[in-house]
Amino acid sequence: MVEKDKKRLLKLLKKDAFSSGKIKLSSGKISDFYIDAKQVTLNSEGAYLTAKIFLNTLKGEKFDAIGGLTIGADPILGAIAAISYLNHKPVHTFIVRKKGKKHGMQKYIEGTPLKPNSRVVIIDDVMTTGSSALKAIKEVKKANCKIVKVIALVDRLEGARENLARHKYELASIFNRSDF
Repeated sequence: MVEKDKKRLLKLLKKDAFSSGKIKLSSGKISDFYIDAKQVTLNSEGAYLTAKIFLNTLKGEKFDAIGGLTIGADPILGAIAAISYLNHKPVHTFIVRKKGKKHGMQKYIEGTPLKPNSRVVIIDDVMTTGSSALKAIKEVKKANCKIVKVIALVDRLEGARENLARHKYELASIFNRSDF
């Protein structure tokens, strides 16, 4: 069933999220390979499949919470929270802001409060250099938590895996550039 779900999700990503041609990335780089994953992770079927596949990828992994940097991780985390609850195995989720709030509690991390020594999974929709994941990791480590896994929906194969490895984190991905 998992392979069937992955094939269907890849088909949706190819149809609704993939484009070629010159696109400017957040890093400032120009690329001919672009995935706007939110076109899929924010649609009902795509959200369901993404959450189901992420949860399957985490089967057997011991962790307390899952989160990532806003905005790429947000729809995936919402779907994971909902699907895990429906499966009677609720997963605590959180998002990491790019900048701290200037009002209220001025938090960087929103959602499930992270307790010291929590085992945390960091996710993102699309990774190029891994900088978004590293920003999230930095804030989570400030909360004295341990990062046990880093997962991307799509690895663009442009340095994220190597960059994360330099910081002693292994990147797992559902898909990568070669799948497109």
